[in-house]
Amino acid sequence: MKSEAIKDIKIKLATLTNPNDPCLIALRADQRIGVQKLLQQFYRRLEKEQALKDQYFEMTGFERALYQKGHRFVAGIDEVGRGPLAGPVVAAAVILPADVEILGLNDSKQLSAKKRAQLYCEIQEKAVAVGIGVVDHEEIDRINILQASKKAMLLALADLSVVPTHLLVDAVKLDCDIPQDNLIKGDARCVSIAAASIIAKEMRDNLMKEYHQIFPFYGFDKNAGYGTKDHLQGIANHGICAIHRKTFAPIKNYL
Repeated sequence: MKSEAIKDIKIKLATLTNPNDPCLIALRADQRIGVQKLLQQFYRRLEKEQALKDQYFEMTGFERALYQKGHRFVAGIDEVGRGPLAGPVVAAAVILPADVEILGLNDSKQLSAKKRAQLYCEIQEKAVAVGIGVVDHEEIDRINILQASKKAMLLALADLSVVPTHLLVDAVKLDCDIPQDNLIKGDARCVSIAAASIIAKEMRDNLMKEYHQIFPFYGFDKNAGYGTKDHLQGIANHGICAIHRKTFAPIKNYL
């Protein structure tokens, strides 16, 4: 009997998700090196997927506890852009369905740009609601970055199309009537906050790329306004631009 072609086996294994599938018995008995390598890759893929599932389940702990108390709409809230020398601070609020599984959710800073963009699309597709809040550089200078971050979070909350019954907020306490839990490093511990961090970072990074078209000397498309070497060199060569935060060092030294 002619052996199954390795290219066909590769296609078959790509669709399998059950490590106990009967067809694997025959493949394990196949002595061809190419087949055994495909099996090794298959089992490594399953191990990686299971690790992601385990991580996701662990990161849903805060949400599951709230669902058990009768909460239906739990919003995770996070912001990005506290540290940059230019541009706004952007916050996002995300309500995920109780039964959703978006594998790979994590603190946006821990993800590659490609993975973050992929998750951004998946979150937008599967979320019950997504809200965005933006506070510009002038407001940051006027009320300070902490208060601007909180304001952006409240704007994101107000932008939701569904009113949440409980909030999970990264680190800070918000001045609002909705019950909340404030989680240190929440973007790495809680799926709703992780989702919010990804949405906020993608939105802000894309906004800074648009600003780069207007102010091309600072590398905003690469550094998102953070104080990188190229950014600082751009300031030294061309001075500051309209979206620099004037209360931040070293920007205030150029006034």
